[in-house]
Amino acid sequence: MEQLDPRLERLERGYRRMQGVSVAALAVAVLGLGAALLKEEGHAGSLIVSRLTLADAQGRARATLSAEADGSAGLVLSDAAGHPRALLGISQDGAPRLRFSTAEGSTLAELTVYSDEAPRLAFAKNGGAEFFAVGMFPDGSTRLELADEDGRPRAILGADEHGSPGLLLVDRLGQPRATLRVSPSNSASLVLEGHDGEVFRAPSPVQ
Repeated sequence: MEQLDPRLERLERGYRRMQGVSVAALAVAVLGLGAALLKEEGHAGSLIVSRLTLADAQGRARATLSAEADGSAGLVLSDAAGHPRALLGISQDGAPRLRFSTAEGSTLAELTVYSDEAPRLAFAKNGGAEFFAVGMFPDGSTRLELADEDGRPRAILGADEHGSPGLLLVDRLGQPRATLRVSPSNSASLVLEGHDGEVFRAPSPVQ
């Protein structure tokens, strides 16, 4: 038995060395395969996935970056309870969008760009009704709206495609009550409408 112990020890040491060599060889083979795949894709040093999710220490998804089959892509940030609260995305038609929401999913603020030249910024109260919106249209005109608690525009300030400004005040029924405007020929007009249908017009009409 005393002669067998040294031989057993030598066999065990040899076996451990073989294990180490095998693990190292396997690791090198895996790394080589990964490098070959990256090189084959033409994106050396890149990680290519269609969805990437980051989780916190409790395993809850807090950030999700994805690219969808319809051409849209986005980054969604969630709170500690898992509710999506912020979105930075590109729609399938190419319009970029930045959105902030409540835990229940109601949009509170949103910035969107349409047609590569028409940005729009809107704020809403909890529940979805917008109370402020400002934007530019593809024809170059601009518009700012202030709405009441039900989301109905009550004051509209804008400028047409020529830059001529105007202000429109609307009642709760959607009827215009006051209009102030400067025309492209620099003449000004003021129109006031009463409940009884009476209309007052400033002396200088729009040309």
